[in-house]
Amino acid sequence: MSKTAASTIARAQRTLDRGELLALVQDVAAHPEWWADLDEGSTERTYEALHRDAHLDVWVIAWRPENDTGWHDHDTSSGAVCVVRGVLTESVLRIGGAESFNAYPGGSAFSFAPTHIHRLACDTGRAVSIHAYSPPLSRLGQYTVDETGVLLRVTVTDNEELRPLDAQHVTLPA
Repeated sequence: MSKTAASTIARAQRTLDRGELLALVQDVAAHPEWWADLDEGSTERTYEALHRDAHLDVWVIAWRPENDTGWHDHDTSSGAVCVVRGVLTESVLRIGGAESFNAYPGGSAFSFAPTHIHRLACDTGRAVSIHAYSPPLSRLGQYTVDETGVLLRVTVTDNEELRPLDAQHVTLPA
């Protein structure tokens, strides 16, 4: 964890709302000295926790082309993302209709509720983004559709890297 960011981001005294999370990621994005040491030249998506307390966690993520989180939710956490550079594409799950896409270029930000099911991808080039979650992430739900069209949800922990799930490798409890 970056000592500069960890010592500068104020401890949250309560769960933050989406507007507060949005303001926070924009503030952190405006301070590259807090996160610029992340290895953006890596051959994989790279991420680093910048801050964590009882009510908040903040991350910086360096994306490579073709990185894709797969469909997921954030369980009980609201979140916000600020794209620092590059472009991230958010796909939003819609039942009974085509998924919707939002392209977020550097300088743009968005927030979401815990119930929001989406996927983020870096389709071309590289990107860097700041993410904040309140309460802190401890688990997430990942989604896939099996061969019969049934939507499956698998719970994963916050220390597992998100990537698209393959329904053939999902083991459901008996």
